[in-house]
Amino acid sequence: MLNYIEHGTPGGRPLIIVHGLYGSARNWGVIARRLSDERHVIAVDQRNHGDSPWQDSHSYADMAVDLAEVIETHGGHADVLGHSMGGKAAMVLALTQPHLVGRLIVADIAPVTYGHSQIQYIEAMRSVDLARVTKRTDAIEQLAQTVDDTTLRMFFTQSLDIPGKRWKLNLDVLAHEMDKILGFPDIHGRFDGPTLFLTGGLSDYVLPEHRDKIRSLFPKARFAKMPKAGHWLHAEDPRAFEASARAFLALTA
Repeated sequence: MLNYIEHGTPGGRPLIIVHGLYGSARNWGVIARRLSDERHVIAVDQRNHGDSPWQDSHSYADMAVDLAEVIETHGGHADVLGHSMGGKAAMVLALTQPHLVGRLIVADIAPVTYGHSQIQYIEAMRSVDLARVTKRTDAIEQLAQTVDDTTLRMFFTQSLDIPGKRWKLNLDVLAHEMDKILGFPDIHGRFDGPTLFLTGGLSDYVLPEHRDKIRSLFPKARFAKMPKAGHWLHAEDPRAFEASARAFLALTA
């Protein structure tokens, strides 16, 4: 079973929040707490991330099964919000087990294969001499040698277990499975439930040419854009993200 953090009072249809690559449930604490004023919110640590078990596989089929287990434990029906890699896992869940999903929000990702790699960040984290890390800023300073973006350095170190001198990320498996993470499985299913593709106006992850593929799999897809945000839209403009998610969940109730 995945590790997860609950917000709000159990009851009704919960909202499952699924983080992206190198993330964790902790990264979504602000959004989860705000949305929990109206419903039960469950933020998960995906496999090989955070406090969830490490596995040898990191395929979207496996991640969808993990999410299904959490949903079945909490009543068997949930709304799902997934960002980036978490958005792909949420899409695969909705396509393969649509009875488990009520409403779906996909944040800044499309059901396509991407050509860029994220290996450089694994190498950056591997390069940190954990023996010399006694506080988070020590790791941030070391990462500055290989990661230019200050926000990313701070984001990565949220997955650092300082007392344990270890990353709470299964870097070896994530590196080995990177082609699967960047890809998207060939699925012939369809999810007929209400779906929102929420994208950052400064991001190029979801392009106009992706819309035909999206609509073939999610015929009720709606599209919304946050003009001031990039790929990390929930962190860059959390108030606008919250408002967009809240409006969609209320509109399709």
